[in-house]
Amino acid sequence: MTAPKLALATTPVAEASVDAIVIGTVHTGAGLALAPGGEQVDAAFGGKLVEVLGALGATGKADEIVKLPTLGALKAAVVVAAGLGKADDGVTAEQVRRASGAAARALGKTKHAATTLSSVDLQAAVEGTLLGAYSFTGYKSDAPAPELAKVDLAAPDEGTGKEHRATIKAATAIAEAVTTARDFVNTPPNDLYPASFAEKAAALAKAVGVEVEVLDEKALRKAGFGGVLGVGGGSVRQPRLVRMSYQGPKARKKIALVGKGITFDTGGISIKPAANMEQMTSDMSGAAAVVASVVLAAKLKYPLEIIATVPMAENMPSGAAYRPGDVLTMYGGKTVEVLNTDAEGRLILADAIVRACEDAPDYLVEISTLTGAQVVALGNRTSGIMGSDEFRDRVAGIAQATGEGGWAMPLPEELRADLDSRLADLSNVTGHRWGGMLAAGLFLREFVAEGVPWAHLDIAGPSFNTGAPWGYTGKGGTGLPVRTVAALLADIAANG
Repeated sequence: MTAPKLALATTPVAEASVDAIVIGTVHTGAGLALAPGGEQVDAAFGGKLVEVLGALGATGKADEIVKLPTLGALKAAVVVAAGLGKADDGVTAEQVRRASGAAARALGKTKHAATTLSSVDLQAAVEGTLLGAYSFTGYKSDAPAPELAKVDLAAPDEGTGKEHRATIKAATAIAEAVTTARDFVNTPPNDLYPASFAEKAAALAKAVGVEVEVLDEKALRKAGFGGVLGVGGGSVRQPRLVRMSYQGPKARKKIALVGKGITFDTGGISIKPAANMEQMTSDMSGAAAVVASVVLAAKLKYPLEIIATVPMAENMPSGAAYRPGDVLTMYGGKTVEVLNTDAEGRLILADAIVRACEDAPDYLVEISTLTGAQVVALGNRTSGIMGSDEFRDRVAGIAQATGEGGWAMPLPEELRADLDSRLADLSNVTGHRWGGMLAAGLFLREFVAEGVPWAHLDIAGPSFNTGAPWGYTGKGGTGLPVRTVAALLADIAANG
């Protein structure tokens, strides 16, 4: 996609020679009201803007868009009123982000717009605008060129122009990282498979000075990555494992990132139903987020050492596929009895986690579209976050603060015995359907080195939007949880 160019407004928004002006509306106990920044526009309508918008049906609810022709009251032809939702206690960054995204999607063929939402929260407005304007059209033969070319941002009252430009630069980099992850997820699996994914990841990393190592099937076999080889053995497109190493200036902590990279998941021999199987193109969302996050860290020069371990495989049924009943010897020597080949993600992640822990990280963060049970438990917008109690809660709090959402979940000890195997050290699934998200977390815990604070993010639902667009989220890959990882890395860099 071609993103719109963002710049600080050089004139008051109400006087701008643009095609459209975006303002915010809120829903208060007293009814519809304008968000901060809309006063100048209101003055051009003789102080009657709320009354006019109300007559058009505006309520200020979240994601609401109401367009109003200015009829010469402003140089702009249209005012776009973007609903922020309830704001009795002030407007949050996520409200600004969502409203900016909804406005960007609604601008349609508008080429040049200005927004007052940036005067409320500049970073959120930048992120929301760029993510809302995102579209993935590379496979459409008649795709129209993107229309929205430029957005002028009203500056907040606080801060200097230099500080505002720095905020725009950083927020743009974060949004670009999210769109990088979205692009990976939205690329169809006939073009994004382990080898091509590894090549694309390596190219992105090398462009920002990140060291890359790619292990092919021969190197994986020599090193003993039994989980990755077992899962990927059924496909003619052989698996890969990508290692990305970023060394930041005056690095204070070492962070291990691990992401699940199943480029397509049929379920293997334990094959999935045909309905909605096409959505399994998103089963590499964790890997996409990790790759994008390492590249982002390099661009923003976080004072950290970050090492990503990203296993990539295609889970296919064939004469060479692994079977229910097989026992795999994982990297590091533990053995796993396979009871269900559709529980493949945890097998490649186990290999990657053991390898990542060999680097002696201060923290380990693993991201995966791991279980359908996550969707059953928490729905399509809330990730399940498990791991070491203190670090898990820290990650969950940051996920909520970014607006990406996440909920701390337990790892009940009574479920661990259900992973016991009669043949191997453990089984890859339990013999029942209860607590499936938690049992998967317990499985992964078996491969985390003792003493390493870790967090497992199950993003099965939130990684891919199959419904209608909302806020800054369109259909398809969401790019979650890149912004959470970025905020977490910034928090660790600042606070240890």
